[in-house]
Amino acid sequence: MASVLDLRRRIRSVKNTRQITKAMKMVSAARLRRAQERALNSRHYAQMLSDVLKSLVERADLYDKESGGVMHPLLIQREEKNALLIVVSGESGFAGAFNTNILKAATRQITSLDGKNVDVVALGRKAQESFRRRFATASWPEMPEHTTDQTAENAQPVPERQRAAAVELLGEPPAPLEKIQFEDVRRLTQRIVHMFERGEIDSVYLAYNEFKSVIAQRIVVDRLLPVRKVGERSSETAYEPTLEEREAAGKAALSAGVDPREHAEPDGAQKMGEQVDYIYEENPARLFERLLPRYLATLIYHAVIESIAAYHAARMTAMDSASNNANDMIDRLTLVMNRVRQAAITTELTEIVSGAAALQEGQ
Repeated sequence: MASVLDLRRRIRSVKNTRQITKAMKMVSAARLRRAQERALNSRHYAQMLSDVLKSLVERADLYDKESGGVMHPLLIQREEKNALLIVVSGESGFAGAFNTNILKAATRQITSLDGKNVDVVALGRKAQESFRRRFATASWPEMPEHTTDQTAENAQPVPERQRAAAVELLGEPPAPLEKIQFEDVRRLTQRIVHMFERGEIDSVYLAYNEFKSVIAQRIVVDRLLPVRKVGERSSETAYEPTLEEREAAGKAALSAGVDPREHAEPDGAQKMGEQVDYIYEENPARLFERLLPRYLATLIYHAVIESIAAYHAARMTAMDSASNNANDMIDRLTLVMNRVRQAAITTELTEIVSGAAALQEGQ
């Protein structure tokens, strides 16, 4: 059995660890509040942009009247032979099963695309490290500048790409997840649009953590391209947290001073989507062609922001659980230390009494 001195050292070590986990919990709670504000602001912008696109759909000629074909290249549905999957994970750990769950969802999506070529774009250091170990890394081919003229006369040759495997990791993330800006996402979206328009990929999926509140978040895999209906999400799969996970998140939020039921958007936010009769100076079809790629960039950027908020919520919950476990360990070690100390005192008293009795017998 450990000595009293060893037990005191262990208790001191656990107390230091508890102090660190409490600090990390409060830092995540503060960052969670800021992430919630960013998610709310971006959601309002995405909703208004969606309303404008819905209005343009009613006015623009998206289908050829003679052939019935789709006029916009991002609406064209082809046989799915090559797919692209965007995975948004966390930058670091200490967040429980947050990164593990999103990587499992991405792996399931890749497995469901068995028999097809899959390119993976990993946003977040954890996803980048995991997929780099599992899949071959492909260099993203240099694409010509984007042009809205898709005629055969002006089409530029696509660089040849030699695939090393059916599933490949494309390049490096545009920036660390916490520092990523809309312009970074816009450039990424532009390259993805190039690939789709030129037939290098036939579909685009997005796997991320959808954040509604601290206790209401889920992992979703949305289909971004081809666009089926503007303003409506096309979710392939969704994974809800368990009841125990929601209860733990609620307790952690209350202890950190965060409302566990505070949503990333107010209850009346959906009313922003009311039909508005817009007046356009430019041709509606041309406006739709320009705004649709920006709408896709907005969806990806919003997914990144929601994943950041969900990460800090998960990290706050994990650090709260670690602090509670440290408290329990301190209580157990203190109880053991008291028992060891009492046993040592009892032994010493027994030796003293035995010695005194031996002295009396000798006299």
